[in-house]
Amino acid sequence: MSDAASTPVAFIGLGNMGGPMAANLRRAGFPVRGFDLSEPACKQAADQGVDIAESARATLAGAKVLVSMLPASRHVESLYLGEDGVLAAIEKDTLIIDCSTIAPASAQKVAAAATARGLAMLDAPVSGGTAGAAAGTLTFIVGGDSKALERARPVLEAMGRNIFHMGDAGAGQVAKLCNNMALGVIMAVTGEAIALGAAHGLDPKTLSAMMAVSTSRSWATEVCNPWPGVIETAPASRGYTGGFGNDLMLKDLGLAVEAAMGIGATIPLGELARNLYALNRTAGRGGLDFSSVVKLVAPEG
Repeated sequence: MSDAASTPVAFIGLGNMGGPMAANLRRAGFPVRGFDLSEPACKQAADQGVDIAESARATLAGAKVLVSMLPASRHVESLYLGEDGVLAAIEKDTLIIDCSTIAPASAQKVAAAATARGLAMLDAPVSGGTAGAAAGTLTFIVGGDSKALERARPVLEAMGRNIFHMGDAGAGQVAKLCNNMALGVIMAVTGEAIALGAAHGLDPKTLSAMMAVSTSRSWATEVCNPWPGVIETAPASRGYTGGFGNDLMLKDLGLAVEAAMGIGATIPLGELARNLYALNRTAGRGGLDFSSVVKLVAPEG
């Protein structure tokens, strides 16, 4: 699968993450045929050279790889296993890569159905946000067969910089939930810290610069700072738009809580963070970037 031009890719889900990912595959030389329920998303992808199909099933003609990037477990299960699911229409030698962040149990359910049909499937959720998707620097967190991963590697490398094989089907999802749980907690406490400093008269930009080279440094201080004007490219500096949505973080933290309950694990900070993002949604900021959680403690932030 090293020759991109001879590896047609079907791409289902062309939203804020999937659209740039499909565009990067196209720039790498892969023929890409995509579909999304959103007409604006399809138009934007078409402007990047992606051939747009009339339906999810229509993307499959001639494809050797199918990549999906959807919002939640129910969407993934519907796409593959629903009444008009694509699994029954996928050719036997097609490799399936689902990059959605979903419940580990859902990933295992779909993978088992794919295996029953003789198809190889990977769960490969990503980290890096919309900026990483656009820059082609995503981290892929993969669950599934190692041989399938080797087949997928050229495709993943066209969209990202790091690939981690975490184990069997569903393991990628477990690892992604661990990562996003930590991120959600870190973003919330980073916002609280900057708000505390600002309340004492400190300049948020100078405070953030100090934190970014000190022991509290993180992605939240250096890349996606929650305070407006600190980092001009961060969602906070454009009205908390265009990033990783609060509702998506809330979904991921809910999945982490479910995963913990399923094995009797204890995640007190993860549960607290889930409640904070739920409050932020109640305040009307569900569609904004998750860094807007800072507004719970600093409305002027």
